Amino acid sequence: MRAQAGPASSEPRKPFYRILYVQVLIGLMLGVLTGHFWPEFGAALKPFGDGFVKLVKMMIAPIVFCTIVSGINSISDSREVGRTLVKSMALFYLLTVLALLAGLIAVSLIQPGAGMHVAVNTLDPSVAAKFTKQAGVSGFADFMLHIIPHSFFGAFADGEVLPVLLVSILIAFGLSRAGDGGVVVTKAVASFSEVLFVSFGFIMKLAPLGAFGAMAFTVGRYGIRSIGSLGLLILTFYLACSVFVVIVLGTLARLNGFSLWKTIRYFKEELLIVLGTSSSEPALPGALRKLEQLGCRKGVSGLVLPMGYSFNLDGSAIYLTLASIFIAQACDIHLSWGQIAAMLGLMLLTSKGAAGVTGSGFVALVATLSVMPDLPVTGVALLVGIDRFMSEARALTSMISNCVASITISLWEDACDREVLARELGQGEVAAAPKIAAAPVVREDKSWISTPQSAA
Repeated sequence: MRAQAGPASSEPRKPFYRILYVQVLIGLMLGVLTGHFWPEFGAALKPFGDGFVKLVKMMIAPIVFCTIVSGINSISDSREVGRTLVKSMALFYLLTVLALLAGLIAVSLIQPGAGMHVAVNTLDPSVAAKFTKQAGVSGFADFMLHIIPHSFFGAFADGEVLPVLLVSILIAFGLSRAGDGGVVVTKAVASFSEVLFVSFGFIMKLAPLGAFGAMAFTVGRYGIRSIGSLGLLILTFYLACSVFVVIVLGTLARLNGFSLWKTIRYFKEELLIVLGTSSSEPALPGALRKLEQLGCRKGVSGLVLPMGYSFNLDGSAIYLTLASIFIAQACDIHLSWGQIAAMLGLMLLTSKGAAGVTGSGFVALVATLSVMPDLPVTGVALLVGIDRFMSEARALTSMISNCVASITISLWEDACDREVLARELGQGEVAAAPKIAAAPVVREDKSWISTPQSAA
């Protein structure tokens, strides 16, 4: 009786073309066709993709701040925050090491650069020089000092996640000890957070246009044919990323009692946006909200996911080892195991702190080669033409890894409801069943979040 009288039963099924991930897919396909058949016009569409990413970045700092402040205040034991930070960093560094090894094994087995015999003196040094200033990684101390913003509002003005994370934690602990005044501010922050997510929902309606413009530019500017000469390198990289996701992340998910495939399907809209824009930043706000819907406590998942954007860039880690060894192979430079081990240790630093935006992996590569006397930094000229085609895999791999890591840490901290997690991840399998009575009204009110329920 209740199922028949429910409000959802009288609502028409949403047309497939109004589902966000379908719209993004259409935008991607149209972008590829536009860039291929009208390359000049496609290259001119770059502002659409850049504009969408800038709109999202505008929202990231306040969303991260509100999520962390309200989340930490919901944790009664402040020591839990410290445990979460320690466990997160331990897991991030373990995943980074495995990602570096995945890239090293793949490039060593397939050897995409063997036989190219590139003379180092023929490489264009201006390509590396253009990115050297952006690299700016000179040591661990400088990296840690960079986390401290020049001013309180400077953290928000720069839009970098780590300084905002530091300010958020300090304010959250301050509010927890500020008495009644802190309660008032905490409620205001929580209310402002809801406003931000609603506003972000409006921006996400532009995701198909942003994906269209970004993909049209990539194909129009570089051309699908540019993949040809270095196709084996691209194939090796995509293979290494796939193996890392399936074996490493799949094993991590299985050991903690949830499915990697179901997790990927749950975040499919965010992943498609990452694919279209070659940037993981546009997916951060939506992923934060979906982690809450999976039953993860905001105080834990809201802390782990933003940290992962700077400390768990596994896609970039795979790229660093693969690209470095490829340059050595192409230039006929033999590296000893000691030199490779030193390079891996350096990459543990250079792979951290890079923003999840397009080209950050390339900048990290320049930073690595700039302090590696055994490899020519001019070798990056071999990769600049195809880097855009590899940035999608970097961003996708890092995004999947951070989602899996956030769920894992939440489970380790007993901050995730396993029943809710299983129900939400499994909802796609029972979408055809009549779940009218079980569908809460609140999900209808929050359909702008682009949850998988919107596809039902």
